[in-house]
Amino acid sequence: MQDWQPSASIDALRARAGIINQVRRFFADRHVLEVDTPCLSSAAVSDPQLQPFSTTYTPDGGQFAQPVYLHTSPEYPMKRLLAAGSGCIWQLCKVFRNGETGGRHNPEFSMLEWYRVGFDHHQLMDEVDALVTQVLGCAAARRVTYASLFAEHLGLDVHLCEDEDLALQGRERCGFHGELPRDAWLNLLFSHCIEPLLLEPTLVYAFPASQAALARIVEGDDRVLSAARFELFVKGMELANGYFELTDAQEQARRFRADQALREGMGLAVLPVDDRLVAALQAGLPACAGVALGLDRLVMLAAGADRIDQVIAFGFDRA
Repeated sequence: MQDWQPSASIDALRARAGIINQVRRFFADRHVLEVDTPCLSSAAVSDPQLQPFSTTYTPDGGQFAQPVYLHTSPEYPMKRLLAAGSGCIWQLCKVFRNGETGGRHNPEFSMLEWYRVGFDHHQLMDEVDALVTQVLGCAAARRVTYASLFAEHLGLDVHLCEDEDLALQGRERCGFHGELPRDAWLNLLFSHCIEPLLLEPTLVYAFPASQAALARIVEGDDRVLSAARFELFVKGMELANGYFELTDAQEQARRFRADQALREGMGLAVLPVDDRLVAALQAGLPACAGVALGLDRLVMLAAGADRIDQVIAFGFDRA
């Protein structure tokens, strides 16, 4: 039986440690505070595309048992720190996503997340680019809008095309013959037909307003209102996802309710939302931009690895 051994080589683990040291120096040089927030929470992520792990906290003495969830991102508690006056913060932590496994996915993985008070998404793109070019030694990323990529690679104007046009393209190009809502067709086409072509570092911004998630909706990035968010792709792989953060508590609560309705409509468990985050926004979240970057994927790119288990000590099948 040889599966007791690590899935990564010792040399790969040394390279990983070196990159983590680089990251720590990067933020120390910029006077960004390192923080550490809980992995367990009484609330769960609302996004219907993310499925958290759940467990039960049972106090000694057999009192009332409480369901708790392993976080899929440290976003919510980090925003509570921002509302409490922390200033700019960063964190490198383990996060957990149920059902995600494969060459680029592990159910437990390392996320680098940081928030810059006073930044918008364009300023944060500059900083993400600075970190990634430093670690990978690559050229600065090309910056391009979401809509222009659809025009460039698929000949589609996403602002004007009908849902039926997207469905036709999805069926012809991706071989999917079911029924999907508009954003799901867009996501399918992007992931199958555009993302694999983004080999050189590419920062994509001005996503549809309907895909804002926890970002603001702004004017000026595209010819229509768009989500103030971006994603970074390198060698056809998503590396980072950033937002000019939503600070409106009422709008945040509305989006939580909308996510819960989507989860219910998809037959998924309706999970408890983070009311403490809403309360923090009511108290006042400073204007800021935040980003989550997959540390394991960054190490993969730096090491030239093909699979995520080549850069983590023990992949899921050896955990």
